[in-house]
Amino acid sequence: MSQMTILSEEIDKRYGTIKRARGCFLYTKKGIRLTDLYQEGGKAILGWGGTSFTVFKNVLNRGLTGSFTTDYVAQVKKAVSVLLASNRSIGMYVNKQVALKVALAASSENTSVWRPWNPEEIDWSSVASVVMEPPFPWCSGLWIVALTPAPESDAALAMHTSDTFPAPVLAGVARSMYNMVAALQERKETDWFIYDTVVTKYWQRKGPYLYPTVSRENYGDFVRHCLDCHLVISPDYDTPSIVPFGADVSVFKLLKNNPFGA
Repeated sequence: MSQMTILSEEIDKRYGTIKRARGCFLYTKKGIRLTDLYQEGGKAILGWGGTSFTVFKNVLNRGLTGSFTTDYVAQVKKAVSVLLASNRSIGMYVNKQVALKVALAASSENTSVWRPWNPEEIDWSSVASVVMEPPFPWCSGLWIVALTPAPESDAALAMHTSDTFPAPVLAGVARSMYNMVAALQERKETDWFIYDTVVTKYWQRKGPYLYPTVSRENYGDFVRHCLDCHLVISPDYDTPSIVPFGADVSVFKLLKNNPFGA
């Protein structure tokens, strides 16, 4: 059983199913609002809802749900090139390991996995081979390999044919990339450190990412304790939680008043 499945069962057991999601909040059947710090491992870092979901719905309404060719692969390619500030060839895969294999085949020495607000401040335009999970919380896997055009890149992409994704998903992914370009300009350190009065007791914060200082052995209990405090954190010790951008600091009130391990 996956850690995400266990987390979902723990939420359901306490608060019922999730009925709605908006921004960094999840709304449950029992009327409890949960603050989402897991954010699908980063896929929902821009929040639940927004223009990428509007684009998804609009394309869905056109009936473009078949396996035929559409313009949206090209739109994703263009959006990725804008986000990485460099012309890119792309492949798209449901499996992360396949994506990594293709990326490393193109450039074994200059490959990185993309993460926005990376504390290392990588110049992504200079990275020859980038593996990306888009900031669009679609339920199944979607990994993009973005390569600087070159003969070795063409050969790497030829290793594995890109998987097929529905046009509405690709449209949403493309819009999410442009939304990320805007967010990278708008979200700053001042938007994240305001939560430090609470989060630094349990996490080390690097940018928007929260790395647990709670021991690995006690982390499962900590996840459940946070759920009792209406906070959904990463169920995986090695996957950081994310500060809830836009939420009032008061969302941590229950945790502050009921410290873990007290």
